[in-house]
Amino acid sequence: MEQDKARSEALERLEVFVGEWSLEASFPDAPPTDLRGQVVFEWLLGGQFLVERSTVPHPAAPDGFAVIGPDDEGDGYTQHYFDSRGVARLYAMTLSDGVWKLWRDSPDFTPLNFSQRFIASFSDDGNAIDGAWETSDDGSSWEHDFGFTYRRVT
Repeated sequence: MEQDKARSEALERLEVFVGEWSLEASFPDAPPTDLRGQVVFEWLLGGQFLVERSTVPHPAAPDGFAVIGPDDEGDGYTQHYFDSRGVARLYAMTLSDGVWKLWRDSPDFTPLNFSQRFIASFSDDGNAIDGAWETSDDGSSWEHDFGFTYRRVT
């Protein structure tokens, strides 16, 4: 019973994502590019999982599909990520106090050649998410990879 309540509360926290978003990417030391895309978050299987579909009409960026579900304890999530390059990965995820975090620091469907993490913050009105991906070869020294800004489409 307690586990069902924790799952329900964890799913409710994901509601902030639901809807259509525009996506902009920015890369360090690169000229500004028009790397923009669309992202849709929606419920799947009667609201038991959240699906993220991203489309980026740019040859340098893959289209993606992710399924997000709460962990058994209800305090975190697992994101199953797939993209048009054939990449399949598992990310641990948290969402707390307007901060969204994803990380991958162990092998899953693919070898772990580097660790990854994403840290983003929701705007006060919930209509923007600003964050960045970072990579690490040793799991302790992190380098900025690229930035992402999501803007809710109204």
